[in-house]
Amino acid sequence: MENAKQTKDIKVMIAEDHEIVRTGLKLLFHGAPDIKIVSEVDNGKEAVDRVGLVRPDVILMDVTMPVMDGIEATDHILSRYKDAKVIMLTSDGSERTVMAALSCGASGYCLKDVSPDRLFAGIRLVHEGDVWIDSAVAKVIVKETDSPEPGKITTKRSSAGMPAIKSNKAVQTELSEREQEVLSLIVEGFSNQKIADQLHISIDTVKTHIRHIMEKLSVSDRTQAAVKAIRDKIV
Repeated sequence: MENAKQTKDIKVMIAEDHEIVRTGLKLLFHGAPDIKIVSEVDNGKEAVDRVGLVRPDVILMDVTMPVMDGIEATDHILSRYKDAKVIMLTSDGSERTVMAALSCGASGYCLKDVSPDRLFAGIRLVHEGDVWIDSAVAKVIVKETDSPEPGKITTKRSSAGMPAIKSNKAVQTELSEREQEVLSLIVEGFSNQKIADQLHISIDTVKTHIRHIMEKLSVSDRTQAAVKAIRDKIV
């Protein structure tokens, strides 16, 4: 009997309307033996219909697609499958598109020119239950919130009950030094285990810090905490 640890492939669905992009992504994943493409669709409605059949671990969702766009499709998917994990892809990098992608509750956000290694790492992080915001997207968030009237991001999901993330640089977060360290690592895409390893603390301690961070920032999940940290330049 082999003692080697058996690892399951990460099942990925690609939702992208351009065939050349789908083909390119499939070729890229040849360099990631632990990631397996189980389905590909060319519009958001088909993605919504197919998820229940193939049950992918992670969905790579293009923002702009015919029939139904990726943002609406993600909203439908997350309302039906609470454990679904979606990484939004966008090509133009405009503030409007990125902020719209951030509004739909996905677990990851990146531009289509992301390097293969970063995409692979992001998929693995999201599969583990963590949040991944690529650095290029983070820069767009900062640019958006440096506008004269940043106000707040009003999202489709916040209007349905999820609290909107307010941008208020005057608010004192009162984060401890350790909580700031943990928040910085969340923004960088570290998993709970990697945060524990980096800071030489236990997983339970990491979870406690994250709970306190979310309470102090008045957010309900790691995605909102990461976005607010970047926007308000907390870290």
